[in-house]
Amino acid sequence: MAKPILLYTSLCFLVLFINGCLAHNGCLANRQWQQQQEFNQCQLDSLDALEPSNRIEAEAGVTEAWDPNNKQFQCVGVAVVRRTIEHNGLLLPQYTNTPQLIYIEKGYGILGVVLPGCPNTYQESQEQQQGQDRRSQDRDQHQKIRNFRQGDIIALPAGVTHWLYNDGESEVVALSLLDIKNQANQLDQNPRNFYLAGNPEDEFQQKNRSPRGSRRHQQEQGQGRREGGRHGQQQGQGNNLFSGFRAKDLAEVFNVNEDTIRNLQGLQEDRSNIVRVKGRLQVARPPRSREERERLERQEREQEREDEKEQRESHRGGSGRYNGIEETLCTLRLRENIHDPSRADIYNPDAGRISTLNSHNLPVLRWLQLSAEFGRLKRDAIYAPHWNRNAHSVIYVLRGRAQVQVVDDFGQTVFDDELQQEQILTVPQNFAVVKRASSEGFEWVAFKTNDRAQISPLAGRTSVLRAIPADVLANAFQLRQEDVSELKVNMERQGNTLIRPSRSSSQRRAIA
Repeated sequence: MAKPILLYTSLCFLVLFINGCLAHNGCLANRQWQQQQEFNQCQLDSLDALEPSNRIEAEAGVTEAWDPNNKQFQCVGVAVVRRTIEHNGLLLPQYTNTPQLIYIEKGYGILGVVLPGCPNTYQESQEQQQGQDRRSQDRDQHQKIRNFRQGDIIALPAGVTHWLYNDGESEVVALSLLDIKNQANQLDQNPRNFYLAGNPEDEFQQKNRSPRGSRRHQQEQGQGRREGGRHGQQQGQGNNLFSGFRAKDLAEVFNVNEDTIRNLQGLQEDRSNIVRVKGRLQVARPPRSREERERLERQEREQEREDEKEQRESHRGGSGRYNGIEETLCTLRLRENIHDPSRADIYNPDAGRISTLNSHNLPVLRWLQLSAEFGRLKRDAIYAPHWNRNAHSVIYVLRGRAQVQVVDDFGQTVFDDELQQEQILTVPQNFAVVKRASSEGFEWVAFKTNDRAQISPLAGRTSVLRAIPADVLANAFQLRQEDVSELKVNMERQGNTLIRPSRSSSQRRAIA
């Protein structure tokens, strides 16, 4: 009796093994094909400084998008959009098919992020309740509200609903990078914004997709659906998620009248994606005073770090104390300010500073597989030649100008030009790049497609050349030993990768 059971078990393992091998080989082949397609998209003979190609004006702001079909963006697999939100403006609730990083270039306000399965922990005050006309005495409750300010990087997973509100006196400028090739995106290589409200246009005007953002197209489609009666797929003319469903069905689902549903479907043609709030936005949120804000942010960071430490210890010890939802997803720290000078990772008082944000100091980035860099070069300072070992880099100029050179694997200069404010330059993985600030300085933020992006410098104390034995350098470059010694000693004196050229080096250039 034991032999048939043993035989049956062996056959089961054999079948599983064969299926597993076939599945693995199939996945491997598919992955190799996908990688090959991506490699083919990075055959770049030249790079360009890119500016927005599409502009959409809304009720309370402007949206500007870079062309995602540009070969440089297709190579690195990202899309970029910049939104300007006026005072009292609200960016309507939306989610994307990709993880994204939002950099707050200017202004301050509040951010709402709806994490699935998390409790509504913010409750409206009695004063707010008394000031509103309510049929029910229940106070409004919602998920956590976060403050944001200039210099913040906001990390958002794919498919997570979020909204922004400008409660400041000046406009908010928010730059968003969407990581299209991220494994969290299983749709296609098109950036997609799924709006829950309003009647937004297609921000990227993608040529390979239907023109659903066209107002005329919406009207024609809406007229066709009305004429089609019950066979029509859509009742409204809006471009949000609710507009695709039958109003009657939604009215039954939400137990409200169809007039309310038509508002959900976004029939207002002039509202687009950024609307103006009537009065002030009434939500439960932390105080906005500077002292109180700094104290709360400090406490929040300390508590979140303590929670992360306890979670790691509990996982190591096998404790069942945490439920894995409220203590991980619901308490994620999604925001970190990258402008703070005290957090600089590279600093030269004569040349400038560089700050990096990665999964070490913002753990959620490990999930998103993204990181960021903020740099500031003083007048005529140089960020020494280097390459990103494991990531593409998308550079956005905040202020000033710089002369930038990028060199590919053939030693060809694929970019040698001035990079100016509000321009974007993509630097593919392992392409070497050098930046030299103009007389007015240079400031930038860079997004990188790895949560622990690493650079390899060609000059400076930690450079490749300094780590190679002198005799190897002498033979590789046909240099005299004394020239190699001078080269390595000078790199030691220069320090890090941020360099302020000395007067003697300027004289050498003039002689040359």
